[in-house]
Amino acid sequence: MTAHRVEPGGPLRGRIRVPGDKSISHRVLMLAALADGMSTIRGLSDGEDVRCTLRIVEALGAEVGRTDDGGLAIRGGNLGPADCSLDVGNSGTGIRLLAGLLSGMDFRSVLDGDESIRRRPMGRVLDPLRAMGAPVEGSGDGSLAPLTVGGGGLSGIEYRLPVASAQVKGCVLFAGLSADGPTTVVEDRLSRAHTEELMAATGIDVARTGEGGLERTTVHPGRPTPFEHDVAGDPSQAAFWAVAASIVPGSEVSVGNVYQGPARTGFVDVLRRMGAEVSHAPDSGDLLVRSADLVGTVVAAEEVPGLVDEVPILAVAAACADGETTFEGVGELRVKESDRLATVESELGRMGVDVHAEDDRLVVRGRPGGAGLRGAHVDAHHDHRIAMSCAVAGLVADGPTTVDGWDAVATSYPGFAEHLAALRGADGGAG
Repeated sequence: MTAHRVEPGGPLRGRIRVPGDKSISHRVLMLAALADGMSTIRGLSDGEDVRCTLRIVEALGAEVGRTDDGGLAIRGGNLGPADCSLDVGNSGTGIRLLAGLLSGMDFRSVLDGDESIRRRPMGRVLDPLRAMGAPVEGSGDGSLAPLTVGGGGLSGIEYRLPVASAQVKGCVLFAGLSADGPTTVVEDRLSRAHTEELMAATGIDVARTGEGGLERTTVHPGRPTPFEHDVAGDPSQAAFWAVAASIVPGSEVSVGNVYQGPARTGFVDVLRRMGAEVSHAPDSGDLLVRSADLVGTVVAAEEVPGLVDEVPILAVAAACADGETTFEGVGELRVKESDRLATVESELGRMGVDVHAEDDRLVVRGRPGGAGLRGAHVDAHHDHRIAMSCAVAGLVADGPTTVDGWDAVATSYPGFAEHLAALRGADGGAG
């Protein structure tokens, strides 16, 4: 387990590009593996989660090479059984989406991951897959990884999501590509739409309709056509710099080419409501943030599907705001890489933040500019977003902050420390 030390210091200034969007990266790799022909992907996330998915599609028979401009060339369409279990590492997105894809293949696969993955609930994808006729089995109580997925013979169904989840929706839609008829996912709160957007862009017959407060996404059986895709920057990673630039006095940071699709930039709306000076250019996708005085706000439950991954870093913004910020309906954070409500409460609490989690609610009582926020020794709890959130909080603390478990950051943003050093100048302030 590695540690990372962050010193408080001067303003952040400059321009960076964050890694390609992690959620999109998983999906385009899977679609390329299904497409009968050569697809080209540029700007793929360089995190370990996505590397695991890339290794899995290769193990299943996709041919992967490099293009002259550094992209990936993937020849798919001829998938077959792997000669070993398929290791998703720490990726909840990877295991849930791949379970859907593999349930449509006429061979048996085993999906496994690290200790964190083996604790995360998989019943939410196993239930609809079983309803479609997939012979899928979990471990432990039947709902945990490793997952055994036997494919073929799927029936199209209509499935109403019990909780807003782009991962579950994506799993069912990927399974629907191999069903005997249309498959419909019904949502009462719209989750991220990456799966259906990318499927439509690659020639799959998929449509979304809304009526009576419900969103219905229907996919018809089929396979994607070969495609080219440039993965835009990950807004979930850009959010760390948006908050950092907002809370460190004198800062001005530009993040290039950040994805702007629906249900992904809710954190921008929240920060603006808090008084942040942030703009998101519609043509280039550039996100520009300058330091500002923040005030508390209420984040309503219906906003959470569009910013669920950004709650930990928004809690840091809330700690530096004048007044109370309340996050409603955030119970889904309890089943991420860590129980993020508990770890936000414990680790920001170590740093002097007045933060309290109860059931599916998180309350942060901030102080202007983060007054009273102290440097501390904190634990990432094997969670990349907790690690990076604590590092950002350390920028305005009264002394150095050491984050144990910093190796978790490699799952999504291995270059975070280097980008921080670049924004702080040659002498960095981070080690």
